[in-house]
Parts: sequence; C-alpha cells; structure tokens
Amino acid sequence: MINTSSASTQHQMANYNASNDVTITRRVLRKIDWRLMPIMFITYNFNFIDKTILSSAAVFGLRTDTHLVGQQYSWVSSIFYFGYLLWTYPTTILIQRLPVGRYVSVNTIIWGLIVACTALCTNFGSLIIVRFLLGMVESTTTPAFVYITSTWYTREEIPFRTGTWFAGNSFGGFVASVLAYAIGKIESPIAAWRWLFIIFGVATGLWGIIMLFTLPDGVESSRFLDEEEKKHVLAQVSQAGTGRTNRTTSTWKSEQVVECLIDPKTWAFFGISVCTQIPNSGTQNFGNLVLEGFGFTNLQTTLVGIPSSFISFFTILITGWFAGKYSNITCYLIVLVVLAPVAGSALIYSTKVNNGVKLFAYYLLATGPGALPLSMSLMTTNYKGVTKKMTMTAILFLAYCTGNIAGPQFFKTSEAPTYTTAFRSIMICYALVLVEALGLRLYLSWMNEKRQIKLLENGITVEANEPDKDTTDWQSYDMLYRL
Repeated sequence: MINTSSASTQHQMANYNASNDVTITRRVLRKIDWRLMPIMFITYNFNFIDKTILSSAAVFGLRTDTHLVGQQYSWVSSIFYFGYLLWTYPTTILIQRLPVGRYVSVNTIIWGLIVACTALCTNFGSLIIVRFLLGMVESTTTPAFVYITSTWYTREEIPFRTGTWFAGNSFGGFVASVLAYAIGKIESPIAAWRWLFIIFGVATGLWGIIMLFTLPDGVESSRFLDEEEKKHVLAQVSQAGTGRTNRTTSTWKSEQVVECLIDPKTWAFFGISVCTQIPNSGTQNFGNLVLEGFGFTNLQTTLVGIPSSFISFFTILITGWFAGKYSNITCYLIVLVVLAPVAGSALIYSTKVNNGVKLFAYYLLATGPGALPLSMSLMTTNYKGVTKKMTMTAILFLAYCTGNIAGPQFFKTSEAPTYTTAFRSIMICYALVLVEALGLRLYLSWMNEKRQIKLLENGITVEANEPDKDTTDWQSYDMLYRL
C-alpha cells in the first residue's frame, strides 16, 4: 500500500527546497551586483576617460605646446597600445595568481599618477614615455574584469553584467565631455589641457585607494557574503558557470594553451576584436578634431560629442540585457550594432553631403562600440578551464591592441579635416565584423549539431535554444556553445 501522506510530504519538501534555493539565489545575486557592478562601472569610467582625454587635450593646445608635427600626434595615440600589448599576456597570468582585487586597485593608483604626470610633458618624447607606461598599467583592468565576472556569475548572468561594467566606457565619454568643457573655461597660467590630466589623474588615484578596501579578491575571501552564501555562489558558478577559478587550486596547463590556439572560434573572436578597434581608436583620439572639421569651435566639440556617449551607453546596456535574456542571439546583436556605423562612415566618407548630415553620420558610429562587450561576453561563456579562458582573454586583447595601434595611423594629417582614408577604413572594418559574426555563428551552430548528435547517441536530449532552467540537464547543456 502506497503511503500518500509520505509522498505528499516529500513533494512539498522538494517544492520548498526549490523555492528556498531560488530565494537564496536572488538575494545573493543582488548583493553581488550591488558590490561589484558600481566598482567596475566607475573604474571603467576612469579607464575610458584617462586614455581618451587626449582628444580634448589636442583641441586645447596640446599639439602646439608640445611641438607635435606631421604624424606625431597619431603616434602619441598609438603608443598607448604598444604598452598595452607588451603587458597584456603577463598580466593575465598575474591576474590568476595574485589577489585580483588588490592587484587591480594598485594598478589603478599607479595609472592615476601617470595620467597626472602627463601634465608635465613638454615634447613628443615625454608624451611617448607616459602614454606607453599608461598603456601598460591600464592593460590589467579589462582582462581582470572579464576574470572577475566569470568567477562570480553564471553563463546566463555574464552577458548583461559584462555590458553593465563595459557601459562605463561610454558614460565616461559623457563625463569627460562635460568636465572638459568646464575645464576648458578655466583661466589660468596653466594650460587647460594640463588641467585635464591633473584633475582626472588625481581623481583616478583616489578612486584606486577606495577600490583597495572595497573590491574583493574572490568569493572565498569576500566579507559581504556569509559562509552559506559563499558556498551557494561557488556551487552556482561551478554548475552553471564557466568553471570554478580558484586562485589557490588552479594551475597553468600548457595543453589548454594549445587547445585555444588551434580552436577556429579563437580566430573569429580575434578578427572581430581587430576590426572593431581600428575604428574605435581612431574616433576616440581624433573625434574632437573631426568635429572641428565640421565647423565647431574647440569648446563646442566637447559638448557636440555628448550624444555619441549616450548612444553608445544605451546600446551596450540594451544589447547586453538582450544577450543575457536570450542566450543564442549574441552574434545577431553584433551584426545589428555594426550596421549603423557602416552607413555612418560611408556618409562621412562621401564629400557630397553637408556638415549637418555628416554630424548625423558621426552619431551613427556610436553604436559600434557595442560589438566588443558582446564579443567578450560570448567568448567568456564559450571557454572553460582557467588557462584556456585566460589565454583567450590575452589573445582577444592582443587583437584589441593591434586594432588600436593601427586605427590612428589611418587619420593622415595631410587629409585633415576630412580624413577620407580613415573613414573608408572604418566602413570596411565594420563590414568585415558583420561577415565575421555571421561566420562565427555558423561555426558554433555546426559544432552544436555535432555535440547534440553525440548526446542523442547516449540517450540525452538537450535543446540548444532557451532551455528550461528548472529541468535542464546542465552538465549536458554546458557542452553546447552559446551563439
């Protein structure tokens, strides 16, 4: 005889445990978000501001005061990424082996000091030195944030969180524009461009000190979670994340480096990164000069650039939310955000349109920065194993540096203020991103079909699109790539 009372009690207990687990997950996720996201968002504000205020400084007299001629300003822009390139791979190893919170915080303090020292530069040589050193110390931030995101969040949570902190880039553009306008009105024996570097450098250094006391090194050492919550986070990330990445237990595995290098999707991500960053670096460092060419004064260029920052900000946030909500549309979102820049760069490249149309076209370029965080989140969710993941992160940022080094060189001084070569290159690069993103999706879909066939042979059925979070066999589902 079946004991219906006992069966009913077990069923009620199962429902209670499931409900309790969901409650804990939501509470813990909220606590993590409120601790990590503001810190990472603000840091990324400074990360963007400190490397791009060079554009505002250029229209405030930096080129004249430091006696830059010919392509020297382009090289001052590019040299930042030589430093970034040099330190990218070593820093990804240190991120894994050192207390990541303290490591990033110290780097932030140092980069603030270097930014402030830029105000002391008087010639091309001194600018080259400080920009190179700035590139080295700033190269830690993004790989560290990718690592931190992957250790605290599940695969479904990563895209929106990556978009949230990366949106600090675009919001930083807004902050930089408003403050640059205010600083540009300062009447002082010290040039306005020097005040830019002093004020933002000191602010960054002070923020780094705050980070030192607020950014945790990892789940186990965090003080804002209790022991039960820590165990819950580690279990969640291990089961539905990209694998546990514990600094004390992880070892560097050379076989994972080889796996990463021979993986076709690695080079698709590489291509997307290069082709998005050639336009990115050029417009970051020459944006104000381009706007001057549209007929605006040096002060006006700082305000006219504000809409671009807002467009980028909301593009990154909204596409990041959709990528997290619908796990297999990320490649399509990358295509979507680069369509407008293709059209915008084509309009600016055309010499037959008036400056009003060109300004509208310039704003169309602002959706382009949304492609990189989408690519980063897709990369993070599709690589397992600490060494493989960090190697891929290093490769992604090698590509990032390559594109950013090349970008300013397409802005030829002899072509100012139209810069036809630059905008033709931007149009071609974004068109290539479109092709690369679609190619990556086709490859990942093909790999998923092959994996599903293997799972079916073992009697397991897994739906690749939008699984039921309550019934999915996550171990099997984890074998499928996000698209």
